Amino acid sequence: MTWIAAVARLRARREPGVLVTVATVRGHAPRDAGAKLVVGRTETWGSIGGGNVEAVAIDRAREMIAASKPEPELMDFALNDKVTNQHGVQCCGGTVQVLLEPLPVVRAVAIFGVGHVGLELARILARQDLDLHLIDTRSDILTKERLDVLADAVAQVHTHHTPLLPEEVLEELPRGTRILIMTHDHAEDAALCDAALRTTHLGSIGLIGSAAKWVRFRKRLATEGGFDDAAIDRIKTPIGLADITGKEPATIAVSVAADLLRTFESEEH
Repeated sequence: MTWIAAVARLRARREPGVLVTVATVRGHAPRDAGAKLVVGRTETWGSIGGGNVEAVAIDRAREMIAASKPEPELMDFALNDKVTNQHGVQCCGGTVQVLLEPLPVVRAVAIFGVGHVGLELARILARQDLDLHLIDTRSDILTKERLDVLADAVAQVHTHHTPLLPEEVLEELPRGTRILIMTHDHAEDAALCDAALRTTHLGSIGLIGSAAKWVRFRKRLATEGGFDDAAIDRIKTPIGLADITGKEPATIAVSVAADLLRTFESEEH
């Protein structure tokens, strides 16, 4: 497996990793500058030459994974028999500098309902490095022509056309995915709220709508769904920043995106 494929695999699994690259070489070394190794929690892919250099780099990479260390590091190695090494002697005669770059778990966001607000929100979130899932029951909403505004997305965009039961997509979403519910149909919104509370691997749940809508939903979730207050309180509504009160789709989208990004940043500190 190539290092690019290995990085993609870790991203798809939502597992952290470290990309290890031979940054510079002076004299003789097992691999040339540019050789790469991908280190996961239990697996590795590729090679930077084996021996002490590779073994030490793997050890340090796994320490970085365990510590959730976000900053890259440089490591220097002298390849001669006068150096005491942790994993045996390498006496090629040169020196090697190795760069370790953390590959953090990329966040995932799912927007249920890609209407006026949903599409504006997708345009904003698509500029972030995340997995963005767009789900709608209407095929005309997810056409290539309509989604061409996301063609230059930084995010990896996944579309799901679910004409019958959009809530079935919840089970397929990556662990920790944040859910934003804003479909065109209040009955669909209600079914998604119920299903999201029953899907244990998800992250936060946000619902767009008025206070009156939430009163009805909350009562239904308690009486028909059997959820207690603590479970129901996992759903945040209204979503967005409270001091942004405009009702234009683009304004609502900016508010919701800003609130979400603020939450992301708070989790990093």
